Amino acid sequence: MIKITVNDSYHTEAEKSPDGLLLNQLPFEADMIQIRENQIHIIHQNKSYEVEVVKADPAGKTFTFKINGKILRVAMRNEFDQLLEKMGMGNGSAGQVKDLKAPMPGLILTIAVNEGQAVKKGDPLLILEAMKMENVIKSPADGIVRGIRVKKGDNVEKNQVLILF
Repeated sequence: MIKITVNDSYHTEAEKSPDGLLLNQLPFEADMIQIRENQIHIIHQNKSYEVEVVKADPAGKTFTFKINGKILRVAMRNEFDQLLEKMGMGNGSAGQVKDLKAPMPGLILTIAVNEGQAVKKGDPLLILEAMKMENVIKSPADGIVRGIRVKKGDNVEKNQVLILF
């Protein structure tokens, strides 16, 4: 299931089913035709919509559409994004990140930052060994490391706070 937010206020859920697309668990029926590379025409419930993709950031899962002349900003989060958010490792775009929690139980092999250090989104923070695999845990957002709650060699539990921002 994909959670969709439009203009930071309207929320809906979409998912594929054997019968087609479901929006908020209801079938979405529409006729669509592509007009240009970034433009389609949709007829839904006897209403006509001209949809143009103005800006697309597939990596960030954000899009800007112009629908019948009105600009809409759309953000999407799939099940994996939602799971990361529950584990305290969301993308940080929903607000200030306060802490980083262990996504799984494991052993702290390396800590790559110090208290007071400024970090950018995606910077490596530490290496967590879990199930004989080394996992580089990266910063979920730009910020300053306010505190480090673990040290090299510590065993950690899932959802244990590792770093404060």
